[in-house]
Amino acid sequence: MKLINIRYITSLILCLLSAGKTMAQSEETTVSGIVVNTAGQPLEGVSVLVQEKTQGIFTDKEGRFNVTTTGNDRVILKKAGYNTSYLASFEIKPENPLVLKESLVGAGDDDNVYIPFGIRKNREVTATISTVTENDLPQLPLSTLNNALTGRLPGLHIQQTGNRPGTDDASFLIRGRSSYNSSQAPLVLVDGVARDFMDMDLNEIESISVLKDAGSLSWYGMNGANGVVYVTTKRGSASSTKVTFDAQGGVQVPVTLANPLNSYAYAFLFNEARQNDGQAPLYNQESLVGYYNGTDRYAYPDNNFPEQFLKKASPVQRYVASISGGNAFARYFTLLSFYDQDGLYKGGNNENYNSNTNFRRYNFRTNLDLHVNKTLDVSLDVGGRVNNLRYPRDGNTNFLNAVLSTPSNAFSVMNEDGSYGGSNYFRNNPLAMLEARGNITDVYRTLLATVNVRQKLDALTKGLSLNLFYTYDMTGLYTSGFNQNYEIYERQAAGVFKRYGNQAPVNYAASSFSGNVRNNEFWGGVDYDRELGKHGFKFSSRFQRAVSASSSRLDDHRESIANRLSYNFNQRYFADVIATYAGSQNFIKDKRYGWFPAVSAGWIVSEERLLKPLKFLDYLKLRGSYGLVGNDGINASRRFAFSNYFTRGGTQYFFGTGYSNVPNTSELDLANPDLTWEKARKASAGFDARFFKQSFSLTADYFHERRTDLLTADLSPAIIGQTLVQINAGEAEYQGVEGSLSYNKTLNKVSFGLHANYTYVKSKILSLNEEAGLPDYQRQIGFPIGGVETSSGVVRRFLISEGLFQNEEEIAAAPVQRFSGNVRPGDIRYKDVNNDGLIDNLDFISTDYSDIPSSYFGFGGSARYAGFDMSFLFQGVTGRTIQISSLVNAGTSSSGYINQFSAYRWTPATAEAAQYPRLTINDRANNIVNSDYWLRSGDFLKLKHVELGYTLPAGAIKRLKLATCRFYVSGFNLLTFDKLKDLPIDPEMPDAGFNSSYPYLATFALGMNLKF
Repeated sequence: MKLINIRYITSLILCLLSAGKTMAQSEETTVSGIVVNTAGQPLEGVSVLVQEKTQGIFTDKEGRFNVTTTGNDRVILKKAGYNTSYLASFEIKPENPLVLKESLVGAGDDDNVYIPFGIRKNREVTATISTVTENDLPQLPLSTLNNALTGRLPGLHIQQTGNRPGTDDASFLIRGRSSYNSSQAPLVLVDGVARDFMDMDLNEIESISVLKDAGSLSWYGMNGANGVVYVTTKRGSASSTKVTFDAQGGVQVPVTLANPLNSYAYAFLFNEARQNDGQAPLYNQESLVGYYNGTDRYAYPDNNFPEQFLKKASPVQRYVASISGGNAFARYFTLLSFYDQDGLYKGGNNENYNSNTNFRRYNFRTNLDLHVNKTLDVSLDVGGRVNNLRYPRDGNTNFLNAVLSTPSNAFSVMNEDGSYGGSNYFRNNPLAMLEARGNITDVYRTLLATVNVRQKLDALTKGLSLNLFYTYDMTGLYTSGFNQNYEIYERQAAGVFKRYGNQAPVNYAASSFSGNVRNNEFWGGVDYDRELGKHGFKFSSRFQRAVSASSSRLDDHRESIANRLSYNFNQRYFADVIATYAGSQNFIKDKRYGWFPAVSAGWIVSEERLLKPLKFLDYLKLRGSYGLVGNDGINASRRFAFSNYFTRGGTQYFFGTGYSNVPNTSELDLANPDLTWEKARKASAGFDARFFKQSFSLTADYFHERRTDLLTADLSPAIIGQTLVQINAGEAEYQGVEGSLSYNKTLNKVSFGLHANYTYVKSKILSLNEEAGLPDYQRQIGFPIGGVETSSGVVRRFLISEGLFQNEEEIAAAPVQRFSGNVRPGDIRYKDVNNDGLIDNLDFISTDYSDIPSSYFGFGGSARYAGFDMSFLFQGVTGRTIQISSLVNAGTSSSGYINQFSAYRWTPATAEAAQYPRLTINDRANNIVNSDYWLRSGDFLKLKHVELGYTLPAGAIKRLKLATCRFYVSGFNLLTFDKLKDLPIDPEMPDAGFNSSYPYLATFALGMNLKF
């Protein structure tokens, strides 16, 4: 299968190469030109390059040159200190001098910044935008791109949330949280369109930018309050043809994994828990001796399920081929990639199916730019992917729960007669779940198409153009697989078994098509770019209409008119004004639209006369912005909550002489016709600086956001007996600082660079409808947004623990604890906050604890010597809190809530060293209530990525017709430093490898990169 894919990719590349050479072939001619600077003076020594030709041609003292080209060639003019110019050969006329502009700091060839439907040079940008390019991203075989950005951009917090094949997910947060209701996930755009990018291949991407302030976000109206991740894909070059091939292979290794108790330890602790509950032991001395000695594995099984059913490593591989090039009339970029990630499960492969989890993805993309004539340019982009995800019929969660949570003595996996083992309490046999339950295969197909048309209207006025942009995206899910069922047999004596379940032969499962979604976006409008002496104007206006359609719901519609005016004077003073009029169908018809204005400004201070003498200062720009952005994803209790609706069903009523029952009709929550969007007023101020011949760069920002009209509960008296939907009466804010720095230097033959970024943010709830009579210490106003994720949801209020009770005397002298009727030594002791002699719900207090960090950062470096290169990246967070109750207290009453952490429980003999309360099965309420006893620091520092590479000398690969051949090894999630002491968990994903969660993974890979 993999060989076929590689052959297909290679054949396509050869076809495209042949086509590209055919396009380039045309009748040769000699063109002459003159190159001058902006003052009209001839420029000597300008390099004149023609696509795919390497002859060294330079302009003479009079700026003249002659070059042989074909009609389709593009001519490149390059000179140090000037911006490179790209021209079609037919545009060069001896009577029309070609002007090269001096390259200002921040306006060079590599200083492009992508903004909504536009490109600016870095010095022109007045908003707060951070960018990472493809060269800064790690070459790693990861199933999603989210984690590749971790620690690389200031203001962007990424928390990994998944590890399973195909679900290597992460959550995004830009700067901070200013809403305690709505999702704070940023808007993700790919080439200006709302699209998911996590399943894209890394080699599709040119750059990724994070838009953070009102000056960059107001364009998106009521979609931009949470920030924007702006992804730009690669496009072809008219100056050269590039063919690349990447191959990677590696392994993924579990870092955190449950280490279960052996059967003897489990049985001993289970007996102890029952005795603490006043019950007789379940396991007698004979059973304990049998588990300890292991003399009969059928009568006294001792399983290590994680070791039996999870591998030490699983393979992963990735192959990518791309080709790009073009000429003066057409440019193209084409990519094909294949990704294959195996799961950690052992077994599950039989003659009919394989139930081990596996993820395969096929990506393709072609971006085509056509210069139809002198005034018309058309771009056609087609991309897509096929995701194939396979997993056990019972699901990954159920299978992992059986492996990670089943007691080691629950049953023998296989009985002596070859049947599957099990019991009345434990009916999920991991081996049977893999071998005899079937599997599920989900195939996601995604097609993305974009057409972009730009018609110049210089005939009306110079610099005016008409722009039309349309997308057609389709996604569908096809589900298939195999069905099967098995019987388990509980061993009751030698040769005596009790059966549970019914066996069913393997059969094809019913296949289905679902999840079909069609997304369309249209953007149409005009651009006007003009320079009048020292004054520069850039104006953009777009009308947008977006539709998302699915058969399972009503269509989603969005509309907006976005406008942006940019002005600069002498490339030193800059100002932008943005105003967007946007609407959402989530609100009542007459209150559906609103204005979202913003202003931003920049000043190149380093070019003022006062700072010119400072030789160490190359560049200093001050900038700031203020504006209004919205968020219509308010998470109301129901959709269209501005209208009243009724539902049928539920209670049955009897009418008529026949006493026939009739379904009732009931009214949903009463509507709120004044429902509106969240409004975020964002302010930002900062600077960009470069020092010491631009080897050192520094960027810093202060930011503040105040968000109003947050949804809160309606506290109106419920005198009519009907609940009400929420109202927009909440308010919150955040503020903070962020910064980044980099240093690059070359000493002799060694080139190295260092970089770092840091973000600190603090949020606060300003207004929130809370219950009347609530004690001040339980109110949330003034506290940070967020809380700690627990089994009962996000929690902000906790009891204050005061250690463990050591004896009955302490219990008698302490306040009465109402959460359990039988508090014993070894139970958690709580503080009586209101001094009423009782520990109850009035002793919970609001706290600052949150699993959202108050600061996050990343730092790393790179070095190159001869053909060798290396790079590394550390990532960390501080001010984060996690809870471990779901780990320590995991299990069910059948398993006695006994696990590996139970060995560190309180007993009279271990009172001084005990880490956790006494063991108990039935009377657990006191010890599992939400309290700070179960909270731990979630701060960490991780060595996120390391890469070592070697590039073969040019002479060694010349005969192979290769431009570059590089081999490298890389690693991801390599080391973690935290404050959890001996807790064997990952601070970022505490449940990973426990309960029913896939283990936290480290990735090691060997790769090869070829460029032709």
